[in-house]
Amino acid sequence: MIPLSGALLATGMIGVTTTTGASAELAPGDVVSRAASASPKEAIKFWSPARLRAAKDATHDLDVSVKGTGGAQKATPDGPAGTVPPTGGEKATSRKSKQVNLPNTVGRVFFTLPGEDPKKASSWKYCSATSVQGKYRNLVATSAHCVYDTTKNTFYDNWIFVPAYWDGDQVWNGKTPYGIYVAEQFNAHEDFVVKEDYDFDYAFVNVHSGLNIKWKKKPNGDWVPDEITNAGRLGDNVGGQGFTWNRSTKAQVFSFGYPAGPHPDGDKPYTGRTMKWCYGKTGPMPAAPRYRVEEHVGFKCAFTAGASGGPMLYSYKNSSRSGYLIGVNSIAWDTDKNDRYDHISSPYFNGETYQVYKKAANRWTK
Repeated sequence: MIPLSGALLATGMIGVTTTTGASAELAPGDVVSRAASASPKEAIKFWSPARLRAAKDATHDLDVSVKGTGGAQKATPDGPAGTVPPTGGEKATSRKSKQVNLPNTVGRVFFTLPGEDPKKASSWKYCSATSVQGKYRNLVATSAHCVYDTTKNTFYDNWIFVPAYWDGDQVWNGKTPYGIYVAEQFNAHEDFVVKEDYDFDYAFVNVHSGLNIKWKKKPNGDWVPDEITNAGRLGDNVGGQGFTWNRSTKAQVFSFGYPAGPHPDGDKPYTGRTMKWCYGKTGPMPAAPRYRVEEHVGFKCAFTAGASGGPMLYSYKNSSRSGYLIGVNSIAWDTDKNDRYDHISSPYFNGETYQVYKKAANRWTK
């Protein structure tokens, strides 16, 4: 297996519903928040059409295979179940794939590896992600390994989110339908950042208001920025998925993402240029000591690297193209050992996940 690479309470979210009781509060140090290194204009100008085309899935080059796992584990709630409703308001122009209306909230994130020459293609990486409900309509949910480099112990550089990414044409033709959103603040759980514990492989990113950029190709083939305009807030443009935690480990979910990496046998069925989806019922996954995994939930799906960070959505509605974020694509599994990935899994979302989410969902950005 491999890691696949709004309204508020008086002191939190309005619209949050729970059963009796309350989830345990995290200590302030348990949520790691860091400012992004690049300004909006720096990041958006960095990602020229050529670099966007050349970006590779984030985990394909990493040594993340696992030999052997433990027995099935059982994730358990640490408090009452809770929900935050979706923002809603997605436009009716979403693409369709068979009977499933693909959500505009889902897209690709692009970033560069810290400490490497950003002009080299080996530094250009991508994952999947989704817009999620937040007070200031500025929140993106993804996997922690899509924001933080555990080999260098720092967050990624030049991080941007392109919602409703579709074959790239809207980016390099200067016609992004909903804009490009640059990270301002990363929010993750300390146990991932410090311990590399994939039971906490989730992150919430506050983004600046969106920008649209038009590129001009020079006679020598180089691309140069021609015009940059304001696109508005992420949640106003594409809506935001709801959020839910402390649910049953057995839930019917849709997963969305942009897989691109090969299976262990070398077969490469995906390109990463278009959004794909899986549907199934989650269940407890085995332990994986190398990644400290003890409480993952997963289901049958053949996604490969590149789908990392894409959402697992509970109670997803075709009509509104919205549901409740109950997980994020974290690890791909070959459970029958035939060199083909057949399951994907997510950390179990509990009260600790909610606390990281709540801190991010209340954070204002410029």
